[in-house]
Amino acid sequence: MDNAQDTYPGFGKEAPIQSVQPGSGWGMRLELGWGRLRHRVLRTFFPKYVAEQAKQRQGTCANCPGKGLGCTGNVIDSRDLKYFKNVCGYTFPAENDRYAWRGKLPFARWGLVELIAFSLVCLVAGTVVGWLAWLGTPAWLVWLLSIAIGLFWLEIAWFFRNPPRTMPNDPSAIVSPADGTVVEISEVDAEGFPGNRAFRVGIFLSVFNVHINRAPLAGLVTQLRFYPGRFLNALKTLSARVNEQLWIDMKHDETGMPVRITQISGALAHRIVCDLKPGQHVNKGEMFGMIKLGSRTELYLPTDAKVELNVKVGDKVKGGSTILMRLTQTVTPSAASHG
Repeated sequence: MDNAQDTYPGFGKEAPIQSVQPGSGWGMRLELGWGRLRHRVLRTFFPKYVAEQAKQRQGTCANCPGKGLGCTGNVIDSRDLKYFKNVCGYTFPAENDRYAWRGKLPFARWGLVELIAFSLVCLVAGTVVGWLAWLGTPAWLVWLLSIAIGLFWLEIAWFFRNPPRTMPNDPSAIVSPADGTVVEISEVDAEGFPGNRAFRVGIFLSVFNVHINRAPLAGLVTQLRFYPGRFLNALKTLSARVNEQLWIDMKHDETGMPVRITQISGALAHRIVCDLKPGQHVNKGEMFGMIKLGSRTELYLPTDAKVELNVKVGDKVKGGSTILMRLTQTVTPSAASHG
């Protein structure tokens, strides 16, 4: 293993998490604005629907941290929880959720607003190109512009895709938390691990990779931390120290060992999404968020973890299906806590 510089963020202080997308962004603001308009329409013209949803709504939201961003605490239906399910106390029974189908689309639900917005931009651009063709613009230029618009839209759709993944039938497997290329395997300083040292696998996600993040192991989320920062090229190791990032700390079900996944922004990716919250249990391979445009995802394990590495730097991996390493020794949580 190579030694690397410490991973403590070299920028500012930890910031509060008020939504699943703590860095906000134009897409989130656009959708929240649409949500406020939708609320007015529903309350004015569909009061019966609002009353029916109120009967199904469970929990309380008296001190919701997301209120300042648009979560008013007066949630009408499950659509209002898209950005605030990690901080809002309201829930709706899954069996009665008429919008659950959106999570089964071949595109990431967290990126639908950007996909729709860019599609509209491409439609307008295509209309302008058609108008130029009608005015007599040279055919070669019309074709060139049309192809450029088409390729741009295909890249956006490709970026936000959500393909099905097959989990390896191996209880000892630790799967990749992201699609991309392994760019680092090293031992580093890491707060919260035994001896403040950890084993790190860094994965770079280009704009052509799927950007959905998945849990590498089954476990309990113990802590989330969000650090605003810079937006360096995520290929650089330094990005792990200074770029905007979100830390997800977990406790592995079988061994009790600490596990950390870090979502790190890149030069183009300025928006991190994570819908987890402390105390929540996640299954191996379960989707929990994404990073919008090129970025980096890292996995940390204790340096004394009993694992067998299954990848090397330069390998291509797929989130939820590629085995990064295998556990070579299983320890019960009770044994781990007394070990």
